[in-house]
Amino acid sequence: MIHRRPNVLRRPLVAMLCAQMMLSACSATEVAPGDERWPTPAPRPAPVAGSQPRWPTPAVLAPTLPNFEAPSATDCNRPIVTHETPGGAQGSTRSRRMSEEVTRDEAAAGSPREDSKRASPSVLGADDRAPPAPPSVAAAAPLARKSAEAEVASPRFAPPATGASSAQRPPPKQEAVTAGMVDDNADFTSYLQFRQRTQVAHRERYITERYLLQVRDARGAAVPDAEVAVQAANGAAMWARTDAGGRAWLHPNAFDRSGSRMYEVAVRKNGQQGRTFLRRGQKSAVEVELNAGAPAQRAMLDLVFLVDATGSMGDEIGKLKSTLRTIADEVARLPSQPETCFGLVAYRDRSDQFLVRRHDLTNDLGAFQSVLDALQASGGGDYPEAMNEALHETVHKINWRGTGATRMVVLLADAPPHLDYGGPQYDNDMMAALGKGIKVFGVGASGLDKQGEYVQRQIAQYTGGSFVFLTYKEAADPSSGPGRETVHDVKNYSVQTLDRLIVRLVSDELAKLPKPG
Repeated sequence: MIHRRPNVLRRPLVAMLCAQMMLSACSATEVAPGDERWPTPAPRPAPVAGSQPRWPTPAVLAPTLPNFEAPSATDCNRPIVTHETPGGAQGSTRSRRMSEEVTRDEAAAGSPREDSKRASPSVLGADDRAPPAPPSVAAAAPLARKSAEAEVASPRFAPPATGASSAQRPPPKQEAVTAGMVDDNADFTSYLQFRQRTQVAHRERYITERYLLQVRDARGAAVPDAEVAVQAANGAAMWARTDAGGRAWLHPNAFDRSGSRMYEVAVRKNGQQGRTFLRRGQKSAVEVELNAGAPAQRAMLDLVFLVDATGSMGDEIGKLKSTLRTIADEVARLPSQPETCFGLVAYRDRSDQFLVRRHDLTNDLGAFQSVLDALQASGGGDYPEAMNEALHETVHKINWRGTGATRMVVLLADAPPHLDYGGPQYDNDMMAALGKGIKVFGVGASGLDKQGEYVQRQIAQYTGGSFVFLTYKEAADPSSGPGRETVHDVKNYSVQTLDRLIVRLVSDELAKLPKPG
């Protein structure tokens, strides 16, 4: 059998002509519904034993091809489904459904029933393992051990007893938690300066050269959640989805280090497709016109909390528990009145009771409050934690809703990821998050060091999110109480309580959506 290269790897004739004409007439948008040259962002199929690979991808493209499927869930009107990857020795992933079928005895004993389907924890191939830090990056300083609670008296997660109402339990009284926020895409020059002076171990993706893509319809209104494919003549490609304002930041060097000067930019939604061309160095923004139909009558918000659940995170988790309902109520009262789904991904480390515990999206706020209430801060030990594995599950395994949803992740952590583990790596998954239209908002908790700040800001900037950080009366002393000071390398920020800031981030994002006609 002769294997042909996918069309994504062929250089379009139009692009060749445009290169010859120096792009003098290539800024216009072509509408071509159903165009077959769309580079589908699907996972590469696993090779069949004894056969040739079914995805004849050249080596130049293999490291940059996102391994993801487009979000496709139609709703989140379901009981909470919980998946757990155990810590310690690599074991199978346990899954269970929280529903009325769960008995009180099971809940009390903490012995949930398991689905018949089991899956092994996600581990990528050797090509995806973290490379050594480049010579220009300073080695990470010796890491102090986290002050963590022992992994004792922490029962396995148990679903709440049927009929239990979290609303009947008074929230714990806690002192307000204050936080500030910086948008590194809005102040990109300052962000580049921060990157330059912060020499820590990290996964490099080159973003110093960037371009803004703006997608509008014929009326000039933003087109949100449109799929974007950017490809060079050599086959290097990236994917994105426009945000609520119809925008996406494109970073050619993050996926193509070959020196290509020309990229074809294709955009599609609801069966309609538009196209333009990006020539590096010509202008800082490109526009595409796409008539994708009327905007949705009601906003859809998928909001996932990605939480470091090790011992030093007790205060932050407690605050989230006590303010979740307030956050949900205020989001529900926003002008767009979004249809909101909540999800939770908690993680610890390999030596702990669990590595990652994932609760898929649901619109049952009471049930979601219950699983959040059951989460306890425990374990840890060394300083870095399993953020890589948790981000991977958040991006690839949460049941994100399809076309038209606004997808947000609030990453709450006080430590960087383990860069010495094999398996998933955060830079690959932040690129996949952009392809799925998921914005990550990093929240730096007390104790987050320079490396942790760098990584959180990397992920937030690339996906279009912001970096949030807790503030105190005395910057270096979290016990000093709420205030305006921080140890992080930021400036020109305002301060709010953390719950109000989360609501503000959601409100600002949803306010960009076009108004229904």
